[in-house]
Order: sequence, then C-alpha cells, then structure tokens
Amino acid sequence: MKITVLVDNNTLIDRYFLAEPGLSLLIEDEETTVLFDTGYSDIFLKNAFKMGKDLTTLDYLVLSHNHLDHTWGLEPLIRYFTELQIEQRPFKRPTLVAHPEVFVSVSGEGYEEVGCLISEKKLARHFPLQLSAQPKALSSKLTFLGEIPRRNDFEKNLTFGRKEGAEEDDQVIDDSALVYHSRDGLIIITGCSHAGICNIIEYAKKVCSDHRIVDIIGGFHLLNPPAHQLKGTLAYLKALQPGAVHACHCTDLSAKIALAHVIPLQEVGVGLSIEFDV
Repeated sequence: MKITVLVDNNTLIDRYFLAEPGLSLLIEDEETTVLFDTGYSDIFLKNAFKMGKDLTTLDYLVLSHNHLDHTWGLEPLIRYFTELQIEQRPFKRPTLVAHPEVFVSVSGEGYEEVGCLISEKKLARHFPLQLSAQPKALSSKLTFLGEIPRRNDFEKNLTFGRKEGAEEDDQVIDDSALVYHSRDGLIIITGCSHAGICNIIEYAKKVCSDHRIVDIIGGFHLLNPPAHQLKGTLAYLKALQPGAVHACHCTDLSAKIALAHVIPLQEVGVGLSIEFDV
C-alpha cells in the first residue's frame, strides 16, 4: 500500500511541487485507489500530473470533513472530469464517501463561508454519493470511520466556526478519518483531526480490533492548542508509541517539536510517498 502527498502546507526539499494550506492524499493498494480530500485549489491535479499519478481511475473520493482547505478542490476536479468527457477521453467517476453533514454551510473566523461550496444535490450529478456516520469498508483492509466518538476529556470540546442556523460553535461532527488494517497493525489517515487525534486513534483501534499502530499521517489540528489538550495528546502518544508519525498540515512548529520528544515524528511535504507492507 502506498500513500502519496499531493497537497500539504509544505513541499519536500528539492522537490518542485506546489503547496498550500490544505491537504490531499492519494492512497493506492492492490484493491482500490482513493483520493482523500482535494485541498483548497487545483494544485492536487497539477502535482499529481507531475508525479505521473492517474486520477482518472479513482475508486473513491473521501472527504475528511467540509472545511475549505479539504473540499474547495472539488470544483476543479469536476471541471477536469467534464473536460475529459468533452474530449471523449475515458475516466471513472469515483464514489464520494463522507459524513452526512459534510455539506452543511459553515461560517467562522469572520468569514461568511468556510465549508464546502458545492451542494449535495449538485455533487450527486457528478459522483455516486455514499454518506455515512457509521464505519464503512472501502476494501478488505481500508475503512472510512464515519463519526468519531469524543471520549478523551482533553479533546471533548474542540470547536471551529458555526454551522448555518446553529446557536453554538461547531464541533465538526463530520470530521472523520481512514484506517488501513495491514498485517503489522493500523495505518491511520487523518484530515484535520477536529475530533481529536487521540479519539480518532482509539476509535480506529476499536473498529479494527487491533491496538498496534504502524503509522499516523495527516493533520493533528494542533495550532496553538490549549495547554491541557497538548499535554493530554503528548501523554497519550508517548504511552501509545506508534511505529511512526507523519503529522502535517494543521500541526504547528511548536507542536511538532513537542511531539518529536515523545514519538518518532517524520518529515512530511508534497511529493512524499510512503509504502507499507500489507
């Protein structure tokens, strides 16, 4: 199984790709090919082309949650597929998998819209939709986790923005993740971890009935986090001792430095490919 970083806040040194504050990962194994998030713009398409990655044969398009840095690339993807259709070139329409609330409008931080720009009705014209709050198998080894239970005290009240019509701040219940169950343990793939990275890990372990963690890759949403959240996360991960951790996107420098003191933190950037024995 291989994971390739198409979009991240950074690129690897001496790799001439485009970066932006967003995330998009390509997951390939012997059974299925998955695009996990689309970033903020069309650079996931440009980077994929430069890497020689074919996005015309995707089986699934998975959205981790609805925020702009993960879903606003949907419009250029639709445009790309439409142009292929105009030119009568073959392509496969991937099934879009996400939480049922992924299309609810969200405002925050002084902005009128930070959620997905395209409605469920319009997306249904372009992709088969499979919306689920429950875990959903995408292959014999890859699972979409659905809605993540919030169990840890230090990760219970993480909020961002406000959903349309709501009176309280949004807890981003549509935030989800993927877990790949390899022969050596679990590979957890996150978008922003609004549900809490430790909550995500615990739920992945429960869903897969396996406590071995091979790797964790994605955003940890540790951007100047409250002291109690960072302290709890560090203690949890130190006790867990995963084989490797590729924290990126919404994980700030101070958090990365702190993480590197307790776990084997690895560098991440656009152009990175990680291969796992399955």
